[in-house]
Amino acid sequence: MATRKTRSPATGRPTTSVCIAVRMPKHVRPRLEAAAELVGTTVGRFVVAAALKEADEVLEREGVIRLSKRDAARLVELLDHPPPPNARLSRALDARRRMTGGDPGQPFEGPPRTSKR
Repeated sequence: MATRKTRSPATGRPTTSVCIAVRMPKHVRPRLEAAAELVGTTVGRFVVAAALKEADEVLEREGVIRLSKRDAARLVELLDHPPPPNARLSRALDARRRMTGGDPGQPFEGPPRTSKR
């Protein structure tokens, strides 16, 4: 990916732009050119705007967990009143206390790992 310093046409301030080469079928470019012309922009700006719109939609869709009212109420209930730890979690907490000297601010590093070869 090539990086180039340019000046913003709006502000005149230096900006850094990145060039991404894209291969596409021959029939795609004329459609992109026609669409870009209809909205009064360049093909590059049109493609970047479309890619950003899609990226925002993907990030929103994949980065947000949507819960029903019932599930949200259950989550809040569990956060406010967590169940008691099961035996496995209790053992893990005891092991952490032993390894950190009981200091909750102490990072847990665990025993050194041995490689299996």
